[in-house]
Amino acid sequence: MTVLGILGGSGLYEIAGLKGATWRCVESPFGETSDEFLFGELDGLQLVFVPRHGRGHRHSPTSINYRANIDALKRVGVTDILSLSACGSLREDLPPGHFVVVDQFIDRTFAREKSFFGEGLVAHVSMAHPTCNRLAEIVHDCARDAGFPIRFGGTYLAMEGPQFSSLAESRLYRSWGCDVIGMTNMPEAKLAREAEICYVTVAMVTDFDCWHPDHDHVQVADIVRVLLDNAERAKSLVTMVAPRLAKARPAPCPAGCDHALEHALITAPAARSPEMAKKLDAVAGRVLKG
Repeated sequence: MTVLGILGGSGLYEIAGLKGATWRCVESPFGETSDEFLFGELDGLQLVFVPRHGRGHRHSPTSINYRANIDALKRVGVTDILSLSACGSLREDLPPGHFVVVDQFIDRTFAREKSFFGEGLVAHVSMAHPTCNRLAEIVHDCARDAGFPIRFGGTYLAMEGPQFSSLAESRLYRSWGCDVIGMTNMPEAKLAREAEICYVTVAMVTDFDCWHPDHDHVQVADIVRVLLDNAERAKSLVTMVAPRLAKARPAPCPAGCDHALEHALITAPAARSPEMAKKLDAVAGRVLKG
């Protein structure tokens, strides 16, 4: 059975229209989640919504407890994650209001816990293809059917923040071939892969990054307007995706997301920390019990 987790970014703090909507706390051994989770049903699909920054936008990109969020989503049975994230554009042909179904990341964050594993239980998962192509195609098709300007495929540069890029940095990221820039999708995507949850990102462009000659002329009110418009379209996208995902889910995932840990654990069973194993009961329970 598919259970969809929605990670909402800036401007997206709730999902309306859920049947049996209930906010409730989900505990995690990795600490407190960003907020309570919103549980409900949409067109026959069980859905769990997480306001990534907390309601009222209390958490900065660095202070978000990504591990707690992903671990808690795994504990409540989430099988697929749709990440909705505001971002800046690094390309002239991706103006404000455009969406990008991201398929690659460059991680430039440095002040965050990036793995569930560590001393006492080491694992190395592949991030060659960090998103689920099955999910990506469904989301892209729904957005295209709705007439939203959307691009399939693109590279997301994840920066630490909370400050925005310098001009030199922005030009550097463009020279690397990056398409959009944001602050929240790493280590989120890495942790989803470790937790064997299918993951896809829709990056929603609010503005051009500072490389663009018109950047300094953009007013905050303009960015907020685009942010709110994007959030409304993102909510519409969720309502379109839900009935598609409510249908029979292929098992195993064709992209291998739900078996990412199959050959990832490197610590010998006899050398594994019992404390770490207990902490990882949700994330890695499938392989630890094997």
